[in-house]
Amino acid sequence: MKRFIPNTFTMMNLLSGLLALISIFNGFYDHAFLFVCLGIFFDFWDGFLARKLNVSSELGVQLDSLADMVTSGVVPGLMMFKLLENIQLNDSNYMVTEETAYMGFVPYLGFIVTLASCYRLAKFNIDTRQTESFIGLPTPANTLLLMSIPMIQYVDSYEWLLEALNNPYILVVIILVSAYLLNAEIPLFSLKFKKLDWENAKTQIIFLVYSSILLFVLAFTAIPVIIFSYIIFSLILNTTSKK
Repeated sequence: MKRFIPNTFTMMNLLSGLLALISIFNGFYDHAFLFVCLGIFFDFWDGFLARKLNVSSELGVQLDSLADMVTSGVVPGLMMFKLLENIQLNDSNYMVTEETAYMGFVPYLGFIVTLASCYRLAKFNIDTRQTESFIGLPTPANTLLLMSIPMIQYVDSYEWLLEALNNPYILVVIILVSAYLLNAEIPLFSLKFKKLDWENAKTQIIFLVYSSILLFVLAFTAIPVIIFSYIIFSLILNTTSKK
């Protein structure tokens, strides 16, 4: 029976992703964000439980990637599609003519994230260098980065940021940067706890405390700051370890 516990967590990750998709289709982006967070929570613990219970298996590895493909691949791609589509629908100056017909394809650029996530997940499964750490931004972290965009729009204190995130050109740049970071040859420390003790998890614990403080101070705006801090911290650790 122990073998089914981590796989059940993986299935809950997949279910959370499906509920997030439904929420996006219905325009409930805040619900979608919560379901993605729930899915990432299940994804965080399924591997830990598999190791703790000593029931790691090839089936679990494949299930994990398939669930991540939905929650951290299809969901953020659809979110970027809808954000770009909404900008066009809300633009009173936008009219479909022969000259602007090509603009109707812009929202579909959001699915570049889905394609890049699929490639990253497939590469992760066969890359023996990523057993203890990551190379390239993990798909859950990238998903949080993109799913935070509509949540930041609820924060009225940053009007300049709201204007920027409602600019289709900026969103397309974010999509392209996101796709690059997913598959970039950048070593990043693992965010998953191998063991729950200070000696083996001090980096993760320090980063978790840092992230919690930022979330308390900046709310949803902290998420992109946390993601890019994660990359910067990893680069510093890489330089230190080489020395």
